[in-house]
Amino acid sequence: MPDALDLLLTRRTIPAIALAEPGPTDADIETMLTAAIRVPDHGKINPWRFVLYRGAALAVIADWLAARYAALNPTADAATLAKARGSFLRAPVVIGVVSRAGPHVKVPEWEQVLSGGAATMNLILAAHAKGFAAQWLTEWYSYDADASAYLGLRSGEKFIGFVHVGTPTEAPVERPRPPAASLLTEWSA
Repeated sequence: MPDALDLLLTRRTIPAIALAEPGPTDADIETMLTAAIRVPDHGKINPWRFVLYRGAALAVIADWLAARYAALNPTADAATLAKARGSFLRAPVVIGVVSRAGPHVKVPEWEQVLSGGAATMNLILAAHAKGFAAQWLTEWYSYDADASAYLGLRSGEKFIGFVHVGTPTEAPVERPRPPAASLLTEWSA
């Protein structure tokens, strides 16, 4: 297992389409979720939760999403429909991260949303620590009420995203990033 700093410096996104079996085991998923929830959570309100999609459920979801996309986009061509169907078939495990952020007497909603984003990033880092790769995606079905309900959203919730997890079939590629110093401003009086 990489040390913590090496873990942070070596994490890269590998496209979900390049993730294959084996996916994480039940024990791996439990560890990843345990790491995911170790984030700042002002008020200890757990303003997020997770939905696990794997196995045969992925094909069922794929068929439903293809039908829903076709209903929403009656002029879509076959390639576009195939892409919509394939969105849940790219990786062996998909974990939906759900925001339950809302009004609270003490904790601003914005802080709750940020906590959910931090939980999502911890989930991705935990996948990397376990030797998997992960991609955080938010696609059309995150914003469609019927699709979101089908995928497990409850009233008042929103998807933060879907983390696709599997074994990488390609090496990660470094993308251009600005020097950290170029993003830093030091305050002075």
